[in-house]
Amino acid sequence: MFIEPHLGRSNKPDKSGWIEVICGCMFSGKTEELIRRLNRALIAKQKVEIFKPTIDTRYHEQKIVSHSDREIRSSPVNFANDILLLAGNCDVVGIDEAQFFDDAIVEVCNSLANNGKRVIVAGLDMDFEGKPFGPMPDLLAVAEFVTKVHAICAQSGELASFSYRLNSNESKVLLGEKDAYEARSRKAFMDGMKKRKQ
Repeated sequence: MFIEPHLGRSNKPDKSGWIEVICGCMFSGKTEELIRRLNRALIAKQKVEIFKPTIDTRYHEQKIVSHSDREIRSSPVNFANDILLLAGNCDVVGIDEAQFFDDAIVEVCNSLANNGKRVIVAGLDMDFEGKPFGPMPDLLAVAEFVTKVHAICAQSGELASFSYRLNSNESKVLLGEKDAYEARSRKAFMDGMKKRKQ
């Protein structure tokens, strides 16, 4: 379990910020862990602002909701740079589904951290083809803390780190749940991809 490096409120003008990235496949608990960390910051009476991409309306138009129905308020934004405008003087910034943001999300997170904010980002590290997803590789590179979470493979019961798309849609972005995706181990994912190409 991730233990926060610093939870207290600091009145020092030179307080240090940092970036935490929570990544993994579908159904691995990324959003659950994001919500857990943000709730702990709220308990510590820190000022928290939370954002998600406007396109993610699967569970709720405004709240961030995990697959297990845990939820927390958030502000939907269209572009990464909107976060800079809305973060204000908060202590902690939470960002869900970072893979759906434009590449500017990396500079936004760096800018927030450079200004003394704790930035907690969650997102898919790989797309449905098993390739690095959008800005996530760059976010992983600049983060001080990286947590990779795993799901359970729907085929084998082993640890899963791949998101296997159950339909033939080839769009890079396809919002869906268990009707469209399942978590798979490397072997089960590769077996599925081979069958798809036959």
